[in-house]
Amino acid sequence: SYLATLPEKQILVLEKLRQTIRKAAPEAEEVISYQMPAFKYYGLLVGFAGFKNHCSFFPMGSETIQQFQNDLKNFETSKGTIRFTPDKPLPSALVRKIVKARMKRNLDKKALKAGIKSKK
Repeated sequence: SYLATLPEKQILVLEKLRQTIRKAAPEAEEVISYQMPAFKYYGLLVGFAGFKNHCSFFPMGSETIQQFQNDLKNFETSKGTIRFTPDKPLPSALVRKIVKARMKRNLDKKALKAGIKSKK
């Protein structure tokens, strides 16, 4: 229902992003967090939103943006946000890599909390 509130161009690109995330993390739960669509996998995984002049992908932490800074050099980024437009969407392969990295990070954090080091 969130997507239905957006312009058609944003709906199309964000629905594709949503499906890419779903395929990369099929066991993740879709939720609304911070009033935007997000996915949870042992904690918040990623989120996305549409705004007046752009769309945003939120990898829920600056570490992931730093990790993929070379891949993101053609996109505007800030501490926790990757901005893109419907005319220049994020590549699906990059989204999959980011989601997988976030899944590993969340699993590592879970293992640390349990007092166990995860496999690298």
